[in-house]
Amino acid sequence: MPSKLEPLLKQIRSCRICEQHLPLSPRPVLQLSAKARILIAGQAPGRKVHQSGKPFDDASGKRLREWMGISDNTFYDADQVAILPMGFCFPGTGKSGDLPPRPECSLTWRLQLLEQMPKIKITLVLGQYAQAYHFSDFKGSLTELVKSWQNYWPELVPLPHPSPRNNRWLKQNPWFEKEMIPKLQQQIKNLLNN
Repeated sequence: MPSKLEPLLKQIRSCRICEQHLPLSPRPVLQLSAKARILIAGQAPGRKVHQSGKPFDDASGKRLREWMGISDNTFYDADQVAILPMGFCFPGTGKSGDLPPRPECSLTWRLQLLEQMPKIKITLVLGQYAQAYHFSDFKGSLTELVKSWQNYWPELVPLPHPSPRNNRWLKQNPWFEKEMIPKLQQQIKNLLNN
């Protein structure tokens, strides 16, 4: 049976649903393959990623690859790692950083895309908007959610956003990089080697 993923991606790359709400012209940025076993559920591309068209082509991506313990080549191999943000285009900048992802992407495309990736074994859920979607029943803080990671392991992994804006959170929560990250790296390694 032929995959529906390629026609969906073609539709998404020409999507203009929320064009009137964007500060720049639409440029959907995502990376998907029906073969991928690792999924990164992020927020939305920042300005730099919008310009390059390459997901996580910024300081956040560098830290995320370090957390995962993988090379750039592995990270950008769609057959290994799928990247599906909540919003596909740069939403603009507000007072305290980028604006929230536009809701149209998630409502229009997300379930269809997830159905086309049956081999996903682990989903890294980055930031509050992706976490609100994937952990809709959880009512606590980001810290409480990340501390409860073992409740969802290994299918869903709540992570703080790897943005440099979260350096303070990382300093206040040293357990995260000491205890959780080694387990994440081992799980990723196991998935990539099998």
